[in-house]
Amino acid sequence: MSELPAPSTDELELSAALASLIHGEIAAADGSLPFSRFMELCLYAPGMGYYSAGRRKFGPGGDFVTAPEISPLFGRALARACAPLLASLGAGAEILEFGAGSGQLAIDLLGELALLDCLPERYLILERSADLRLRQQEAIGKHLPQLLERVVWIDSLPVSGFRGVMLANEVLDAMAVERFRWDGERAALFHVCSEADNFAWQLQTGDSTETSTRLTDCLSGLDLAVGYESEINTSLQPWLQAVSDSLQQGLVLLIDYGYPQHEYFHPQRSSGTLMCHYRQHAHADPLILPGLQDITAHVDFTAVAEAALAADLEVTGYTTQTYFLLDCGLEELLQQCGPTESVAYLKAAQQAKTLLLPGEMGERFKCIGLTRGVEIPVPGFRLQDQRERL
Repeated sequence: MSELPAPSTDELELSAALASLIHGEIAAADGSLPFSRFMELCLYAPGMGYYSAGRRKFGPGGDFVTAPEISPLFGRALARACAPLLASLGAGAEILEFGAGSGQLAIDLLGELALLDCLPERYLILERSADLRLRQQEAIGKHLPQLLERVVWIDSLPVSGFRGVMLANEVLDAMAVERFRWDGERAALFHVCSEADNFAWQLQTGDSTETSTRLTDCLSGLDLAVGYESEINTSLQPWLQAVSDSLQQGLVLLIDYGYPQHEYFHPQRSSGTLMCHYRQHAHADPLILPGLQDITAHVDFTAVAEAALAADLEVTGYTTQTYFLLDCGLEELLQQCGPTESVAYLKAAQQAKTLLLPGEMGERFKCIGLTRGVEIPVPGFRLQDQRERL
């Protein structure tokens, strides 16, 4: 691991406060916490977690760059996927975005939908971070003041009756996961314990908890080698069930980096997919810099599809980000940026390459569409649907 940039004094104080909170919870739990709880606290502890504190996370100068920060072409293409769905659903159709980050996706998407004369009745944003909510409000108010009243921040999913499109771009990878080691017969869970002022791994050998038993059942048919380590998102099924309970009619579009299950648990991936991001540096140690770094795990899209079916949703399509964006008209949108020799076009073309090329985001990121009561073909999956890979 390359040397990471030194945190500021304020960052160190914030991180120390969160570490103290976690050490206290470890002590109260007889010496260890499941990794999922440790990850949850590192990311979402009120006022101290990575997504709850006021540090810059997205875009240049932040810890990582997401597709909406790379290019407005991403949000504009997504608008081309949403517009036919909104039109088919008629009056009252809405958009709900999970974890809107910097607000850039909402800005680009709403701007394009306005041009297409297909605005949703409301654009709902479900955001856990009060700091990010404020930043989103400021950004949307600055760039789309005429549409700000249409944007509504909510604290939880609508209980039922939602009609429209639900969007989650790089949301699943930030959900807390369980980390395990396969011993040939069972999944032994990793916990986190205190080691002086630091944190350390603790493997729960002989664990017979409900979570360990559930993981063992899920993994028993995968033919994993002894000692294989990886992650499982045990929150996925209840989260998709809540989404399903809320959705009366429409599309759930999930975009993230990940693999179908046979690639996710590939022998070459025997150390798992856990990754951390701090000031544009990627590394694999989640036990350092609590509250200052993002912690993510790749998405098992087969598990997403299975959880969706169990929640009575239809899996309507699965493809790479490349094919999804091309099917949604990204090339046409690129041509609208100006003459091919112009500075604006050349800049947009470079951004498009980052979104589309296999060595960049094009193959690493996948898109999966889940529907209920949708009768029209869903844009994004018509050019190449890869559901058979799931």
